Amino acid sequence: MKRTLFLQAPSFDGYDGGAGARYQMKREVKSFWYPTWLAQPAAMVEGSKLIDAPAHDQSWDDIAHEFDDRDLVILHTSTPSFGQDIRTAELIKQRNPNIQIAMVGAKVMVEDEKSLQACAAVDLVCREEYDYTCVDLAKGLPLAEIDGITWRAEDGSIIRNKDRKMVENMDDLPMVSPIYKRDLNPVKYFGGYQRHPYVSFYTGRGCKSRCTFCLWPQTIGGHNYRYRSVPKVIEEVKYILENMPEVKEIFFDDDTLADAHEHVVALSRELRKLGFGTKGFDITWGCNAKANVPYDVLKEMKAGGCRVLLVGYESGNQKILHNIKKGLRVDVARQFTKDAHSLGLTIHGTFILGLPGETLETIEETIKYAIELNPYTIQVSLAAPYPGTFLYKQAVENNWFDGSDHLLTDGGNQIAQLSYPHLSSAVIFDKVEEFYKRYYFRPRKIAQIVGEMVRDWDMMKRRLREGVEFFDFLRRRKEAA
Repeated sequence: MKRTLFLQAPSFDGYDGGAGARYQMKREVKSFWYPTWLAQPAAMVEGSKLIDAPAHDQSWDDIAHEFDDRDLVILHTSTPSFGQDIRTAELIKQRNPNIQIAMVGAKVMVEDEKSLQACAAVDLVCREEYDYTCVDLAKGLPLAEIDGITWRAEDGSIIRNKDRKMVENMDDLPMVSPIYKRDLNPVKYFGGYQRHPYVSFYTGRGCKSRCTFCLWPQTIGGHNYRYRSVPKVIEEVKYILENMPEVKEIFFDDDTLADAHEHVVALSRELRKLGFGTKGFDITWGCNAKANVPYDVLKEMKAGGCRVLLVGYESGNQKILHNIKKGLRVDVARQFTKDAHSLGLTIHGTFILGLPGETLETIEETIKYAIELNPYTIQVSLAAPYPGTFLYKQAVENNWFDGSDHLLTDGGNQIAQLSYPHLSSAVIFDKVEEFYKRYYFRPRKIAQIVGEMVRDWDMMKRRLREGVEFFDFLRRRKEAA
């Protein structure tokens, strides 16, 4: 096997790796997600190592020596981080000219030839699901024989091999948690709505929803939801309980785990057998959920120890939800939220401003909708047209781009890239700050936060830190405007 290093490269301060690689930016409060998309193939390559530099606050100088005795580097990249990542690739090649560099991620899958042309230091890119592609590279197979890669031949020409088939049996993939324990520090990973420290991993891939803006289902993951058997998921949960005792919460990072009702109910019942949801058992779990999960399913999840749901509401306007093919009715989402709250489930709600059909009136509708729903915490993002998505195609065809060719500032803050004849990108950008202020600076929400802090000293320290970060986020937005 080639001596292989899996790398999330150093980037701007606070770059969070992107919520399971779906979305990359600086958050309103600092958060870091586990690099599961790299840990999975790392678990399949004997003798490999995983470095997640942003989460561990590592600069190039901190990790440069790691490349001296390596044969292969698998470097994850994304549209926002690509410029920084190719600079890292160039530094790696300068340090070790004999090393082979492969890039992975939705960016290079969609723009494989363009990505290779942008950086001579990168030898190849991996497309589709790249777990077994990485294994073939580590084994040293001839590049011409490896499915799912686009590579640079000796004469400089670019060759695109045939596509790699999707992984059908998810049980064939090994656990990622042992790689977390071996190479990462769980204390470095946290989010504003998660208990700390936490662990996240995928129990399945793919999403049957067709949201026009969502990157990975339209590129790498696909729309066929494939998931591990319940015993396999429980096996990894047991590993975490036995080997990572500091962990207080497990987050199942599937796009929408709760879409598979029978599966998530069966999983919840098995988790309860381990102690989750029972008196005196302090570890909880959470997952992504679409805002249409039935009450009886939510009840089973709660009984099995589920504490938090990450829910993409996106908009409070039904026409916009139709425009983005969300497959969700506003009235159904309202009932779902009432059901979840009645069961004591915590919701982190995500909203997007600037989607097709947005107006000043629909923005106001969404702000009022969020206040009515009253999730525990919210995230407000700007519509991001990633290459490879239907939203990007729409933006190109309708000339919605504001003239910029990137999604973030050099410092990692999101910009409003879409602009409409009736609604400018500058107005959309400013509305995000208004959304946050109107949501959080309410007496009801302030009282909730203060009460939580008074009851828990650790939460007091955490919320004070997050408050400083939040106001710094607002300051940075003003500078970026």
